[in-house]
Amino acid sequence: MKKYLKHLKGDGVIWIITLFLLAFSLVSVYSFVPILVKMEGGTPMKYLLKHFVYVIIAFAAMYWVHKKDPIYFSKLARFSFYISIGLLIFTMFFGTRVNGAGRWIPIPFIGLTFQASDFAKLALILYISRLLVKKKDQLNSWKDGFWPIMFPIILICGLIVKDNFSTAAIVFAICLVILFLGKVPFGKIFTLVGGGILLFAFVIVTHKALPDLNLLPRYQTWENRILSRFEMKPEVPDEILVVDNAQAKNAELGIFNGGIIGQGPGEGKVKEYVPEAYADFFFASFVEEFGLIGAFILVMLYMILLYRMIRIALKSDKLFETYTVLGIGILLLSQATVNMLVCTGVFPVTGQNMPLLAMGGSALIMTCIAIGIVQSIATRQQPQEEKTEKENAFVS
Repeated sequence: MKKYLKHLKGDGVIWIITLFLLAFSLVSVYSFVPILVKMEGGTPMKYLLKHFVYVIIAFAAMYWVHKKDPIYFSKLARFSFYISIGLLIFTMFFGTRVNGAGRWIPIPFIGLTFQASDFAKLALILYISRLLVKKKDQLNSWKDGFWPIMFPIILICGLIVKDNFSTAAIVFAICLVILFLGKVPFGKIFTLVGGGILLFAFVIVTHKALPDLNLLPRYQTWENRILSRFEMKPEVPDEILVVDNAQAKNAELGIFNGGIIGQGPGEGKVKEYVPEAYADFFFASFVEEFGLIGAFILVMLYMILLYRMIRIALKSDKLFETYTVLGIGILLLSQATVNMLVCTGVFPVTGQNMPLLAMGGSALIMTCIAIGIVQSIATRQQPQEEKTEKENAFVS
């Protein structure tokens, strides 16, 4: 193992966990796609090979990024932010619609799609981290410090929320955490939260009053899911309500069937009835086949990832690196947590898959790029740590 890890700089624990999860995703994808085979045709091997290609691309991107100097990420933050705005606007007008949501950009000639919000999440974390460093002495000023930082957050979340409320909410919450860590005055953060809630409420009222504008095309879906979660009957036909609830109920049943040790790899049944068993309902399929013990191990792996990232962030002597690593760590854990809470029935149904494990695509690639950034920052810290160890050894 050491022979291969020597080529991978940075935090060895993060590398081991990431590579393990990527390898395990090949097993889980092969096991969890029967419903996709029924709906779209093909064979499990077809989807496994497609996912394998994504894994190779993701690992290559992660390896390439982790070799770069972290200073490049700060320099590219603004450019990445502008690119993300362009991609989100393009998606809004020309995106491919899947399950009623226009979140995907088709990639010509190769038949694959790219979700612009996956890129925008990371770009916004980098840009906000850069702005916090640049404006650190002006944070008490509304004009020169606060609003220049707030506007990018409002803009990106506003562009995402139209078709993906859960992602917009997660990104908004992560930005608030980064702002708090960046010592933005609490009163201004509270103002942002209150203003965001009022603005979103205004958009909802406008959407209901002027439905022809179609400001929130997925609003009815959100309302149905929330009301169904609290056992309040939405104003939709019974057959639609049954379809909306089927995935959540089957997911809970899958977790119940898992028991302590699970049904065994490939033996789960929920994956045959839940359309997103390999993504949005990954945790339910996982628990059914690997049980409570497997679920505990999975949770611990994500917690260890977060812990190692927090260590890297706190060791850094550059604020940009600290904010970036913490933002990435919280993002990964938030997505995993939401997936688990949806599958266990705590949260309404939403569209967050399991990082590093769900069937590949832009989410997998951007997650690996984010981890590559963390490893790049960790790599920069290693010479200093080695110097300190040598000095301590000399003194002793």
